[in-house]
Amino acid sequence: MTGTVPSTHVAVQVAAPAEAVYAFVTDPTNLPRWAAGLAGATVELREGRWVTDSPMGEVEIAFAPRNEHGVADHDVTLPGGEVVSNPLRVLPNGDGCDVLFTVRQRPDMTPEDLARDVAAVRQDLERLAALLGAGGPAPTAPSQ
Repeated sequence: MTGTVPSTHVAVQVAAPAEAVYAFVTDPTNLPRWAAGLAGATVELREGRWVTDSPMGEVEIAFAPRNEHGVADHDVTLPGGEVVSNPLRVLPNGDGCDVLFTVRQRPDMTPEDLARDVAAVRQDLERLAALLGAGGPAPTAPSQ
């Protein structure tokens, strides 16, 4: 790949401590609770890999190593072997945090596809904020 591809940053504020939100989003077993594309799915550890069924078939999910900087990037390997990188950050902001997801246009996507993907990510992040915000369930410890 040369140059850059179109990208959009989608962010929400979450009324929960950054450390707790980071622990929640980096636990692959929590993805079905806030990522609509995996709703109803079970994410499980098989032979050292996190895998789940998706509308496209079985996918593998690999998060960046845990870190103190809020980097929650994760790669999703699609059934055909294509790897989709998903930059995700959890940034402290007072008593809460900002969660920032970068959506990039893949080569096979039209601008309309990108807009749909951005809208879906926005809904996912809003679901996450509602789930973890005031009165929401307590985040679980990471399974990794």
